Amino acid sequence: MKSSQLLAALAIWGALFGAAPAIAADTATVDGVLGLSASASAEVTRDLLSITFSTARDGSDANAVQALLKQALDAALAEAKKAARPGQVDVQTGNFSLYPRTTSTSSGGRQTLNGWQGSAEVIVEGRDMAAIGQLVGRITTMTVARVGYRLSREASQRVEADIVAQAIAKYRAAAAEYAKQFGYAGFVVREVTVSAGDGGPRPLQMARMNAMPASTQGEALSVEPGKETVTASVNGTVQMK
Repeated sequence: MKSSQLLAALAIWGALFGAAPAIAADTATVDGVLGLSASASAEVTRDLLSITFSTARDGSDANAVQALLKQALDAALAEAKKAARPGQVDVQTGNFSLYPRTTSTSSGGRQTLNGWQGSAEVIVEGRDMAAIGQLVGRITTMTVARVGYRLSREASQRVEADIVAQAIAKYRAAAAEYAKQFGYAGFVVREVTVSAGDGGPRPLQMARMNAMPASTQGEALSVEPGKETVTASVNGTVQMK
């Protein structure tokens, strides 16, 4: 078959089957080797919600500012722990910082200490989104700083087997059709790699929020997690025969 006919056949069947073929470069040494790739994907609802609560304090005395932060932190933790259930509502402390507040003087740009400021965080994460959302109205010593959703590894793994099977089926169907078009009776797989997942660890998709006004205290947070795509891909070569 002429090279122009080969290229035309590749283009036609690539459009039909969504798999990308590539003839081995050294056709003089290895005849009938075809490189292929295929993929499949599915959308899965994110099942983990994370809310970061935070507060800031400032004052002239470092110990006093630290005490105010600790008081706010302890109160928020106590309220959050009432709803804590392993895997459903997990509670942990986040950043706790205290640093000096300075100003520049007019003479030589020297820094002058004029107080202290700091912040503290509590992070609540889990699958029980309703219970976590209700904490927004119950924690009064901190406000919502960030809200994020993600897909748990367990949820991703539940659909991976089906997605991998679909990708492999596409790969084999494309290989069979390409082999037929090139005048071969069939094919055998030479080498293949299969990968699947939701892209691996990644930052939570966050929504930053301003401090909630006092009129909203006591109200639960409305949650809408959205979906994430789980993908499987198959790449390798087949020997047409």
